[in-house]
Amino acid sequence: MIWPFKPSSKKQIARIEITGAIAPKTRERVLEALEIVEEKKFPALLLRIDSPGGTVADSQEIYSALTKLGGKIKIVASFGNISASGGIYIGVGANHIVSNAGTITGSIGVIIRGNNLEKLLDKVGVSFQVIKSGPYKDILSFDRNLSEEEEKILQELIDSTYEQFVQTVAEGRKLSVETVKSFADGRIFSGEQALKLGLVDRLGSEKDAFRWACELVKLDPDKTECHTIEQPKSFVDRVLNGRTQVKSKVGSSINWLEFELATSGQPLWLYRP
Repeated sequence: MIWPFKPSSKKQIARIEITGAIAPKTRERVLEALEIVEEKKFPALLLRIDSPGGTVADSQEIYSALTKLGGKIKIVASFGNISASGGIYIGVGANHIVSNAGTITGSIGVIIRGNNLEKLLDKVGVSFQVIKSGPYKDILSFDRNLSEEEEKILQELIDSTYEQFVQTVAEGRKLSVETVKSFADGRIFSGEQALKLGLVDRLGSEKDAFRWACELVKLDPDKTECHTIEQPKSFVDRVLNGRTQVKSKVGSSINWLEFELATSGQPLWLYRP
């Protein structure tokens, strides 16, 4: 893949944008872009995040790549309208974070959701015959309730993943685990609240974050170009306008977003009402 660059990348600030739900395609694109940033020896990276969260492992892989790169160059994250759950998980991988005062962030937690349609299926006379290799192979099936043992298994999974999330935020923001747990109960914050909690470093716009990135590597913000690294889209992708992305639906008077992935029961770090 050919990426268009001007010759003097050492005198430019790289920019990567993460928008929408974090899923495998996001991970692939961002990891490839981070490799380019390192190969082209950009002195700093501006990471623009506008995401409600997404899948666990994809968020973890992006975070790990950011912390590795952050040991070599300066990375400043800029939070947009929303940087919650998996969005903040990725954000704490940056060296510094700038947030708008009204950014929706936080939502530190993990969720698994299943749908129980047992009563509806009974009404229409539909039932399923299941042959399985073990008692828990059909856990979270939509045609029955969870058993007590299944609830215990899933809760242990959630607890384990939650502890990973809290530990990452604590390490990324240089906070104690106890401090993070005091507010890591799924609640959301404004950028202003996040600053008081230590989740972000400064309040400001993306332009402010860019200027800070320049200053960190001793470049003049007024003379430095910001180079956005974006994977070229095929004609089909442009026409379909990202059909593979997660669909969203808007509800409530202040437009909380609820994102649903086509993955039954997969743990998600999602921003939810």
